[in-house]
Amino acid sequence: MKGIINAINGILKVIDGIITAIEGIINAINAIINAIKGIFKAINSIFEATNDVNNAIYGIFKAINDIDNVINGTFKTINSIVKAIENGMNGLNNAIYGIFNVIYSLNNSINGIVNVICGLKIFSKNT
Repeated sequence: MKGIINAINGILKVIDGIITAIEGIINAINAIINAIKGIFKAINSIFEATNDVNNAIYGIFKAINDIDNVINGTFKTINSIVKAIENGMNGLNNAIYGIFNVIYSLNNSINGIVNVICGLKIFSKNT
């Protein structure tokens, strides 16, 4: 009877050992799964860091583009001011030219009147 009990105890110990081995295998599988999760987290962190770097580079180029747009806008404004001054000077020049034309026409009119008066005097002396 004692032999049967010892045999049963031995079988139970073997079963316990098998259960312990299975637990060890499960723990090892969990460790592998956790390691794989860690690898994916590391890869994800690399992608996030790369994305942050890409965003930073994009931000730098966008800032450079904004600066370029401001400079371009400034030169366009300066060009518009110069064009406005140029147009104003042309207008002033045309106005002055017009005034001299009026004076010239007035002078011609006065000369015409003088010529008419002189012609009348000569005509009246001759008649």
